[in-house]
Amino acid sequence: MACVEEGIYLSGPDNRAVWLEPFLIDVYPTTNEDYARFVQATKHRPPQHWPDGHCPVALATHPVVWVTWHDATAYARWAGKALPTARQWEKAARGPRGRIYPWGNEPTAAKANTAEAGIDATTPVFRYQSGASPYGTFDMCGNVWEWCSTEEDPGSGRYHLKGSAFTSPIERAAPSLLNTAAASMKDNDTGFRCAMPA
Repeated sequence: MACVEEGIYLSGPDNRAVWLEPFLIDVYPTTNEDYARFVQATKHRPPQHWPDGHCPVALATHPVVWVTWHDATAYARWAGKALPTARQWEKAARGPRGRIYPWGNEPTAAKANTAEAGIDATTPVFRYQSGASPYGTFDMCGNVWEWCSTEEDPGSGRYHLKGSAFTSPIERAAPSLLNTAAASMKDNDTGFRCAMPA
């Protein structure tokens, strides 16, 4: 996990200054391999793309997908962690000075698995080293959308998704942008990572 120090960061498309307590966040999105340990230990339902309910070896280091917000929350609880808030996630991605993208302010398609890469599938979570954030976290732009613990409106059952996916154009992949989905939604481009208090 990477440590994100306490302090102000620039939040949202309008770069409002927001104070956050220190926290830890996973360097990588949760992989199929990670999730397989959870499925084995808890008998939780495996993702629908695993043949016969088993983690495909070829996808072991790819982010797990086809998980609902409830699945992600159950994994985080099992791991002794939580889903990050949308603000924690954004600070970890943009750094304290509010970069537009994790690596800087230019939309450099070669630094992330977005639509421009033409891969049209997930990639190993450690692939885009030059796209790491100021805190050393990977895949915070592209690869998979990531569930956050922040609800859109109290009681709405819709939660924030951050970071965009391999299906997203780079211009729509900035970590400050807003996206939400129903907690029951699952897709081939949606996963998560975990966080905890520092």
